[in-house]
This record gives sequence, C-alpha cells and structure tokens, in this order.
Amino acid sequence: MTRLQERLTPLLKEWVDKGPAGCACTVVIDGEVLYQERFGYADLEKKTKIEPDTIYRIYSMTKVVTCVAALMLYEKGLFLLDDPLEQYLPEFKNPLVYRYNEIGERTTSPASASIRVKDLFTMTSGLTYGGDNLETEQLTRAIMENAAETLDMRALSKALAAIPLAFDPGTHWKYGTSHDVLAALVEVLSGETFGEFLKKELFGPLGMDDTSFHISEDKRDRLCTMYNRTEEGILTPNFIMDATYQPGCRYESGGAGLLSTIRDYSRFAQALARGGELDGTRILSRKTVELMAMNHLEPQQLKDYNWPQQKGYGYGLGVRVMTNPAEGGNNGSIGEFGWAGLAGSWVLIDPQEQLSVVYMQQMLPSLEPYIHPRMRAVIYGSLE
Repeated sequence: MTRLQERLTPLLKEWVDKGPAGCACTVVIDGEVLYQERFGYADLEKKTKIEPDTIYRIYSMTKVVTCVAALMLYEKGLFLLDDPLEQYLPEFKNPLVYRYNEIGERTTSPASASIRVKDLFTMTSGLTYGGDNLETEQLTRAIMENAAETLDMRALSKALAAIPLAFDPGTHWKYGTSHDVLAALVEVLSGETFGEFLKKELFGPLGMDDTSFHISEDKRDRLCTMYNRTEEGILTPNFIMDATYQPGCRYESGGAGLLSTIRDYSRFAQALARGGELDGTRILSRKTVELMAMNHLEPQQLKDYNWPQQKGYGYGLGVRVMTNPAEGGNNGSIGEFGWAGLAGSWVLIDPQEQLSVVYMQQMLPSLEPYIHPRMRAVIYGSLE
C-alpha cells in the first residue's frame, strides 16, 4: 500500500461515515493513476454503490469547462479579453449600475465603463447570483427561479443584461452569473448551442462520453442521488434541483449545469495539468493554460475574494490560483488551480507536478471548507 493510500483512504471512509452517502477520488500524475478509490453509496435506499461510471452533478466545476471552451475561441482570434462585451452581446450596451449613498438610498446611473469579456472570466462584471441583499441579487433571483423551464442561454443573457449591475465593471469581485453569460458568448461566436460546441470541440476529442447537460434514459440509473444533510448528520434525498438535466430542456448553464463522471472529469483535469494536451488531443496551448492559471485580480478585488477556504489563493480566468502557500497554510504549489461544485465536487490541477485530483460527492451543505483543504494537505503530503 502506498503512503497516499494509507493516508487518504481512512480520511475518505471517515467522511462517508459522517457526511456524504458516498464519494470517489482519483489522483493522477503525468498520466499515471496514483489513487483511484470509491466508498459508500450512490443511493442509500437502494443500496446502490458508487461505481467508476457513477454520474454526478458537478455544479460550479462546470465553470472551468466553460472558461476553457471560451479560451479555445480566444486562441482562434474570435475575441480579445479586453474587448467590450457589447461587441458580441449587444444587450450589454450602456449598462446601468445601482448605487447607494451613505444612508442606504439607492439610485441608478450609467456604468463608468463597459463590461469587458475578461470581466466575465474573472467575476468582475457586476453580475451577481440571486440573493436577498442587493437589488441586483433580488432581481437576478427572480429570473433564475424559472430559468431552467423557460430560457436558453441567449435568452438568459438578455434577461440578465436588463438588470442594473451591482458595481461598475472591473472595480470589484463578486461570484455570480458571469460564466452563464460567457456560455452565451460561446454560442454567438461559434454559431452552435453551448452543449453542441462542448460535445464537438471538447468532450468528443477527450473521450468524455458521459459528460453532458442532460441525462438520457439509458444513463438515469447511474445518476448519483443528491442528499440534504442535517447538522446531526441525517441524510434525506433531494430531487427538487434536477429540472435542468431532463431531456428537452434548452437551459445549458455555463456556470453550473454539467453532469459528469470522475473518469471524464479526470481526463479534462489531466489535460490541463499537462499544459493543455492529453493522449495526442490538444485543447489549449501551454501558454493559454498559463494565462488562465495566474491571478488576474487587483488589490480591491482580492479583498472581495475572501472565502476562508481560498486563503492564499488569487483568482484567474475562472479558477482559484494559489499565489501564497504560507498565507493559507498550504503545502501545495504556487500556480495550482481549480474550483469546486455546490454539492462538494472538487478539482485540483497542478501543472508544476503534472498533478490532477478530482473528488466527487453529492451532499448539501457540502462541508467544502472542512473536506477540501484536508484532502489537499494529505495528497501533497504523500508526494515523493
């Protein structure tokens, strides 16, 4: 048994005992699988075990795929990062911004600048997710509540463009729908639906046969059950978030919409860890991967990007990027990058070590701040 197995297996088994119904983890270095294990159940009630071909909702790990897809078009010269977004998506011409004075009174006025394409990648556009605080969040929530049943990505882009921004583009960082709009940009530039583009340009060439926005009938029994977890550790099935995965749905969220297997996503991650190429298929150039995986945030934006589990990281073109291992108490490499999904899925990509790690689970809340840093510490602590 390797040191990685000795350390990581007990950790994953402990999490299954206390947290998710099941989980899986794959660790690859330079094409060699160092660790590939799975534990627990895809469905507790049916006693269906996690298998190599179990399909997971990867939620925001979709964002890494979306940004790679857009960068493939960047490499073809179809846009530049500093281009005004309205050049391609005219609905974003002359954006408005909500402003608040010292006593909280709200006004609306023109933005100080256009949204740049780069602002979509870096979450500095002024677009938000739905929420209860800012007016932008409240109006966005109203759109997103019915988006899966009523909108495709171009219609969503137009609906979001009608909402005043939360701040002037490029001045702050805020997690939001920027990558959904980036999917709409891919559609306009490619002339295809987002799903068609991904299948032809990315999933097909990499052999990611089980990655898609929708679940076909013949694969439905492989879809892992989502569970809600109480503070006492009780798990109950959650089926209310699956509307977008049904056949016939036109909603293909660039921010959170994909289904995938650990095998498929590991191939994608390993291609990025190897500088954009895997098994003779190149998806991006080495230099573009380097651009993606460097910090693009300025000091004020870094202050906004203050999630505890991202301490020591900056933010690149759609990914966290480790910039200061000492600040976060991290034993990883400068330049390690990746992201996580709402239900606890996680990807780590380290070009310096040609290392990729993909972890899958399906649980809300995900316990991400507890699980992911410990996994990273164990994996890097087991390298020779």
